[in-house]
Amino acid sequence: MSGVITLLTDFGTADGYVAEVKGVLLSLAPGVQLVDLTHDIPPGDIRAGAYALGRAVRTFPAGTVHLAVVDPGVGTDRRALAVEAGGHWLVAPDNGLLSRVLERQKFRAFALPVRADAAPTFHGRDVFAPAAAALARGEPCTGPALTDPVRLPPARLQRRASAVLGEIVHVDRFGTLVTNIPSDRIAEGAVVRVGAYELALHRTFGEVAPGDPVAFVGSGGTVEVAVRDGRADVVLGASLGTEVGATARPPRPPRESIPEA
Repeated sequence: MSGVITLLTDFGTADGYVAEVKGVLLSLAPGVQLVDLTHDIPPGDIRAGAYALGRAVRTFPAGTVHLAVVDPGVGTDRRALAVEAGGHWLVAPDNGLLSRVLERQKFRAFALPVRADAAPTFHGRDVFAPAAAALARGEPCTGPALTDPVRLPPARLQRRASAVLGEIVHVDRFGTLVTNIPSDRIAEGAVVRVGAYELALHRTFGEVAPGDPVAFVGSGGTVEVAVRDGRADVVLGASLGTEVGATARPPRPPRESIPEA
């Protein structure tokens, strides 16, 4: 194991909930390095948590344990999971929070036991933290294997005529509109459409005047739309699920067959 545990929650930092989770982790896995991904996921927003987790996981070394808790169904009969994927371990509620990780690679999933004395409203501390600490210590996961973890519906992504159509899957704190349109699906010099706006693709924000919208390929490898020194969600009137189109890369011509000698 890498000796690293990351944490992603919707707990915020105004209360002591994150500190209690960290206290359990440090007590059960002394010497582990704790890394906060974010604790500012909007309360109960599983989709936002799945996006942030899926993007961050791939930057960490193999053997990292990721503890993710956005759990509006805490204390109900929803399952608790431990998942191994791509050399990483993740512990989380079985509510779709791991969707973006599971869609990219093969995985092994296991059900975690819920102790009878676990607080029904705080599984982050009493269920997921002990499980993450055990994995960080190198202990094997002994829960029953699962093949059907809950997944969120995939974001739409399709080709229509000469355009590839996707949608906004995340709005960051700057108001930037992040789409699910991969850079390898768009044409060189593509035009990006959001509502009534048609935007030429640029390299970065500084290539347009202050207050102007700009489309570019973001650091996550997908098309994004921002407003220089402003908020694209406000200026363009767009939000999660808004359709975005971009000029599609021309289809590759079929390979010519070479006649046999």
